[in-house]
Amino acid sequence: MEYRSIGGLAVSVVGIGTNNFGTRLDQAQTTAVVTAALDEGIVFFDTADIYGATESEVFLGRALGGRRAEAIIATKFGLPFADQAGGGSPAYVMSSCEASLRRLDTEVIDLFQLHAPDASVPLADTLGAMAELVAAGKVRALGCSNFTAAQLREAAALGIDPGFASVQNQYSLLWREPEGEILETLDELGMSLLPYYPLANGLLTGKYAKGAEVPEGTRLALMPKERTAHWLADEQLDVVEAIREIALDIDLPMGTVAFSWLANHHQVASVIAGASTPAQVAQNAAAVIELSTEVLGRLDAATAAPIVST
Repeated sequence: MEYRSIGGLAVSVVGIGTNNFGTRLDQAQTTAVVTAALDEGIVFFDTADIYGATESEVFLGRALGGRRAEAIIATKFGLPFADQAGGGSPAYVMSSCEASLRRLDTEVIDLFQLHAPDASVPLADTLGAMAELVAAGKVRALGCSNFTAAQLREAAALGIDPGFASVQNQYSLLWREPEGEILETLDELGMSLLPYYPLANGLLTGKYAKGAEVPEGTRLALMPKERTAHWLADEQLDVVEAIREIALDIDLPMGTVAFSWLANHHQVASVIAGASTPAQVAQNAAAVIELSTEVLGRLDAATAAPIVST
């Protein structure tokens, strides 16, 4: 397993997304996935206070148990849930951290991320409070999510130490919007990218084809019909078919192609994807390989036209 750096944290280039912990996966299934990940050298686990109907952090903490020291835990705060208003006020930053520490049953959060910008609170106030958590030893590094390049530069210009070490934005072969300004800004600021939806809600796993039924129990099958219709639009599936042809030509699974294309970008610290079974964990762990310049060029050409996503 390859490891890359986020603000001094050594994270596995393949990470585990935990949105299904506490909902689609019960505690026993969660523990099996987490154990398999650690055994494969996957140490990076990405969660959030809202994931798994607010149970993901709890399930992850229990699953890690005595192996907590082997893991890098990233969690997020700021989106409203249950009776919590969310946001980035200093008071909410502090209370969210304490609540996540309790749910995770840990003394420190490795990467504490603001889930989305909060226009109602000065960014200096939010980031300043987050930096206080680092000084207090409750957090090791800071990150953000769904930030524009301008917002990343604004945060860096504040001069708060530590600042954001990473940003978690959507990025995949079907959503290439971060290329250009975002990636250039990350290079300028020495930040890392954590791409979410790396498999485009499953479209890049090879399970979906134009005209075929959506497999039962999959992420797309469980979405509201209007969202499923968006993801399965003909323009999306045409690009998926082009990627499938390339994957067939080089005799690799589509998921391996999608993971490896992302990991080819030096700004990407870890490719985070969910897993429901130890077998899926093992498949993900082996999914990052070096692609030839020719293959990378073919993939870029096949997917260059941006596709609007939601």
